[in-house]
Amino acid sequence: MSEPSASALEVFLPERTLDYFVLTLWSKDDQEVHITLEEKDDPPVAGGDQNKKILSKGFHDITITDFPIRGRRTLLTFRRRYWQIEGQNKLLKRDIPLTFPGTQLETEFAHFLKEDGGRTSGLAGFYRRVSSPPDQRV
Repeated sequence: MSEPSASALEVFLPERTLDYFVLTLWSKDDQEVHITLEEKDDPPVAGGDQNKKILSKGFHDITITDFPIRGRRTLLTFRRRYWQIEGQNKLLKRDIPLTFPGTQLETEFAHFLKEDGGRTSGLAGFYRRVSSPPDQRV
């Protein structure tokens, strides 16, 4: 499959996502669209640490549910990067709020479901139909 352009992709992603992440993989089937984004190798700089070497130390994946796309459940996997300042044990990560607190839902989607309550659009009901049972979620 060909890669979507960044401007087209921004329409489907949470605001400012492409400021911090790049698209690495995507797939779709009859029920889901799965998009994987990897955090850019742009370490946060702590004051006074500008002269020290900062090393990328790997990733931690976070998968959240976003607005359905064309009737398919949408899963966004963010590969969060961790860094380490040379000579220190503490790991650094950029503070990027990805989910609504206490959920695995993208913030705007969680607000929508909370406000709508499934009454007018039927989106909450659709989400319940296409969502995996809790013990099978990503």
